[in-house]
Amino acid sequence: MTTAALVLYVVALVVLFGVRSAVQYRRTGSAGFHGISGTPAQAGWWGGVLFLAALVAGLAGLLLAVLGVVPAAAPAAVQLAGLVLALAGFAATLAGQTGMGASWRIGVDPGERTDLVTTGVFAHVRNPIFTAMTVAQAGVVLMVPTWVSILAVVALVAAIQLQVRAVEEPYLRTVHGGTYAAYAERTGRFLPGVGRLTAAAPLASQGRSTR
Repeated sequence: MTTAALVLYVVALVVLFGVRSAVQYRRTGSAGFHGISGTPAQAGWWGGVLFLAALVAGLAGLLLAVLGVVPAAAPAAVQLAGLVLALAGFAATLAGQTGMGASWRIGVDPGERTDLVTTGVFAHVRNPIFTAMTVAQAGVVLMVPTWVSILAVVALVAAIQLQVRAVEEPYLRTVHGGTYAAYAERTGRFLPGVGRLTAAAPLASQGRSTR
């Protein structure tokens, strides 16, 4: 199961970030990747760094387990449940990316304007891609439970919280104004009905993030 988890993780990274970026470039002329920007004094910078650290740690945890450097043992039933979660999470991530169409980006450029996607799963949850990625990473931990993989989940959750709350929401409020405000009032942040924003809800300072 450890080797299978490693293969699944690598394939997911290639498809979700490599292939998806290539498709985006062919469609729009941009790979959709804005990278890490800002300074350590800004929440967006930490969000980007933690996001990258989560992906690297997730891969490192699996590699170390395959090499026998760190122990990784779990009951077969737990590993199977993890496999199901990982497959579902990765598939949902790809579906969410596809659903965003030309608006999909890794990072936010304050000078860029993209359409606000509010259809499909986005009609119920504002950040379904991040939710799906967290589910997938949690599934990987169940498949191969190492302390490195657990740190990867912690880093991912922290990165998502920073980027969504301190970067992306202020950016979308600035770009789409009342349209985004109304959308955020009726949809959950990561789960349906949970984390809806009221018109008076304060937003952190604008920066950059991944969505």
